[in-house]
Amino acid sequence: MLRKLGFLTIGLFDESDPRRGHESTLEIIELGERLGFDSAWLRHRHLQYGISSPIAVLAAASQRTSRIDLGTAVTPLGWENPLRLAEDLATVDLLSGGRLNPGISVGPPMHYERVKDALYPDTASAEDFSYARVERLLAGVRGEPVTTFRGSEGFEQFSDRVQPHSPGLASRLWYGGGSLRSAQWAGEHGMNFLTSSVVKAEESPDFEAIQLSHIRAFRASHPEGEKARVSQGLVVIPTDSATPAQREKYSAYASQRLPRTLSPQGPARMMFAPDVVGSSAEIAERLAAHAAFREVDEVAFALPFTFEHEDYVQILTDMATTLGPALGWSPAA
Repeated sequence: MLRKLGFLTIGLFDESDPRRGHESTLEIIELGERLGFDSAWLRHRHLQYGISSPIAVLAAASQRTSRIDLGTAVTPLGWENPLRLAEDLATVDLLSGGRLNPGISVGPPMHYERVKDALYPDTASAEDFSYARVERLLAGVRGEPVTTFRGSEGFEQFSDRVQPHSPGLASRLWYGGGSLRSAQWAGEHGMNFLTSSVVKAEESPDFEAIQLSHIRAFRASHPEGEKARVSQGLVVIPTDSATPAQREKYSAYASQRLPRTLSPQGPARMMFAPDVVGSSAEIAERLAAHAAFREVDEVAFALPFTFEHEDYVQILTDMATTLGPALGWSPAA
């Protein structure tokens, strides 16, 4: 039975009119709340035509919604200063009333050799992109000391921990992992786990088997065991109320992306899950047979990157009114 239903969007925009694209994303989040979705997630896109500052967009969304959880899936920490990010996350979490669910990952920024001189002009060779960067963020969010001074200096008061502090935020931090080691590390550090439509083919070339092993490794390493939270993200496109033109577009999109799902891709041997397109009944049947889906009760289905606003409205409406109930989910009040 599916307990929580969410969606993920990249928030594409036209370079000549970026505001319209951002407004579209906010309208989609508002629609998600009206439809009863449990969560809405944004993905980072640096130096591209997608949302580069999800935290800022989610701050706006927090003032236009009242219930739906708001997350990032994911924030690549290689682009961030963990202490500063902890300040931003706590601020937005408080503004949202405790609805923020930050998802993060580590590793060097994409195309690091091209961007390092602009991103870290003085420290590029010294930056640590390991899990230690996550530990710095966790310390800041959890309220651990980040400086040796606390007290007064003249008329000003100083804290030794990140301010503002949002007490419940640490329990809502997610790690987005595609490897067995990431799954184990997230569990060992008491985080929640995001597993998406991309994994590393370390053990086999079978996507479902790989993802299932990650989920089980995470829970085996987590203090809460089987109760530890896992959210699965697949590209799922219901067509119940789609027009013939939309169905044709959706099928062409999935077909174009299918070849990359047939074998591990690139030196990192990345495996991609096939996009799931069809009626809600057909999708529910396919998911019921998906080995990893059977292990979770939370999902954040990814919206296709290149569709139009009206396509997202149709897809989300079908997800909430037809697909979700077919998976045992009930909309939030």
